[in-house]
Amino acid sequence: MTSSHYRDDIPELHASTLRSSSLVLQKNFDGVFSAETIEGFLLTSYDEFAGRLNNVTYLPMFAERFARERLTALARVEGKSDDQRPVVLFLCTHNAGRSQMALGFFKELAGDNAIAWSGGSEPGNAVNPAAVAAMAEVGIDISNEFPKPWTDEIVRAADVVITMGCGDVCPIFPGKRYEDWQVSDPAGHSVDDVRPIRDDINRRVVELLNVLNVAV
Repeated sequence: MTSSHYRDDIPELHASTLRSSSLVLQKNFDGVFSAETIEGFLLTSYDEFAGRLNNVTYLPMFAERFARERLTALARVEGKSDDQRPVVLFLCTHNAGRSQMALGFFKELAGDNAIAWSGGSEPGNAVNPAAVAAMAEVGIDISNEFPKPWTDEIVRAADVVITMGCGDVCPIFPGKRYEDWQVSDPAGHSVDDVRPIRDDINRRVVELLNVLNVAV
């Protein structure tokens, strides 16, 4: 990745990390996507978070993780992946509470037997601290997660889309399986208030994994 791909407003420390991330992704997706495609996804992912997320230190790392998700999704959509594991996408408004807790439970329970992503219609600037604390109480760490948008390729790659409060703005693709979970929004609530929401989401995730026949 050459310096010509960067704007002047990207700090050099971030640019250096992004160059390294691009090389890693090019190795991971060798023979699947071109270097130009990978660089484009990486930079648009960085742009998505720059100026919005509270944690600016890890912007390049977040960009790499999001770009990896998007590229993995695109490979599935374009028939360039032989990964047959089910993919679940959890969506809420800000991708800061409900969808992050659902993602945390799903990953913890399913392990490598399934894939899960999350996103928001109006991504926030940080994961809800009360949600982080409530999940930590049950031994699941979501403190390294970050609010992300949903993208076309990620929605199209999902086998099941779980919506929680994003209403009419949630993406709808014909023929895809959707479930709408009526789960209270933890925004602005204390850990005490979030615990019942957390437990409700846990129960729903367990039921979903059973329906998908995913071993836990």
